[in-house]
Amino acid sequence: MTRFALLIWAYQQTGDATTLALLGFFSFGPYVLLGPIAGVWVDRLDRRLVMLFTDLGAGLMTLAMLILYATGNLQIWHLYVASGMAGAFEAFQLTAYSAATTTLAPKAHLARASGMRSLGTSAAEVFAPFLAGMMLTLFDIDGVMLIDVATFLIAMLTLSLVRIPAPTLSEEGINARGNMRQEITFGFRYIFRRPGLLGLLLIFVGINLFAALTYFAILPPMVLARTGGDELALASVQSALGIGGVAGGVVLTIRGGPKRKIHGVLAAASVSFLLGDFLFATGRSAPVWVLAAFLAAFFIPFIIGADRAIWQAKVPPDIQGRVLSVQSTLRTATMPIGYLLAGPLADQVFEPAMAAGGSLAESFGWLVGTGPGAGMALMFLCTAILGCAMSLSGYLFRPVRQVENDLPDYDVVSLKTGADPSLSTPSI
Repeated sequence: MTRFALLIWAYQQTGDATTLALLGFFSFGPYVLLGPIAGVWVDRLDRRLVMLFTDLGAGLMTLAMLILYATGNLQIWHLYVASGMAGAFEAFQLTAYSAATTTLAPKAHLARASGMRSLGTSAAEVFAPFLAGMMLTLFDIDGVMLIDVATFLIAMLTLSLVRIPAPTLSEEGINARGNMRQEITFGFRYIFRRPGLLGLLLIFVGINLFAALTYFAILPPMVLARTGGDELALASVQSALGIGGVAGGVVLTIRGGPKRKIHGVLAAASVSFLLGDFLFATGRSAPVWVLAAFLAAFFIPFIIGADRAIWQAKVPPDIQGRVLSVQSTLRTATMPIGYLLAGPLADQVFEPAMAAGGSLAESFGWLVGTGPGAGMALMFLCTAILGCAMSLSGYLFRPVRQVENDLPDYDVVSLKTGADPSLSTPSI
């Protein structure tokens, strides 16, 4: 709710896509930089305490934003600072959350657990835009942020009641011990010595780059530009993203995803790009964008759930903080680049080119229209094609295609002999 309200406020202050894209850049920048360090501390400390302290920090940050707005001192650069701090907290929070899940859920149900996690996140996305829109008319932004502060208290209370088992020490965990630098680099070495995990990571690098260029950076300004600033239309589209995620999360929770989880990553990602991005590009009204949002988001829990289940099954729990933080850092490293490129590409290249009489208007105007927002729609068309092709390319490489068969699960690797079959070179 707070992010939606502040997004509307920031767009009203400047009226351009670059401002909103920079919010994402300043959020993912610290997340990428601090990820490996966060992973080391998540493995060293009680993961529940890590989540508690990051919730406390995020709550205090929101409280500071509330005071700035209430006193009339809030400025755009404050939002950039807040986004950076939120990214720093999330580097610790999300790594601890993922690592803790492995010790709480049986291996056979990790995909279902991920589906429940996606269900919770998507449910919030369903209600947040409409509730934020309602709150903005009743209490303004400060009322929304006050509720946000209260929810952090609820989260901390919930965590204080939960007991998370400590992971069993593995041979890899013993070998990973050392000083901070050695433990940070351990995660990199672990991934780069396993071609299947490395290839899967690179697929997500591409997915996140294309998502940052369009979904995360320019979807809100595109909808606002094509509807003349209709906040209800944007709220409808963003809620549809949440509804699609809820539906996908429910199906994943019940069914558990495909038996071969690699299909849940590669096939589902290609369909999400092809259906969602293409309809965002060609649609020129809220109903079409709502359909696009639903179809795109429906497959996201399958993509994320299958990917998480593969990594959680292959990496021993006591080193998941170090490995998963590096994985998250590397695969999101292109997202700040996407955010930085998205705004200038939209405002200075694609939008002028798709204006009436623009250089690309005659070639693509019949498909995506012309005028405000059409250039950003053309960007969606590009990511629809490139994202689908990039996702399907994973099937061309055996280490990725056979990652579930070539890499043994962590509980299968022998701890007595010290042999790790996962390091053997798979046949091509």
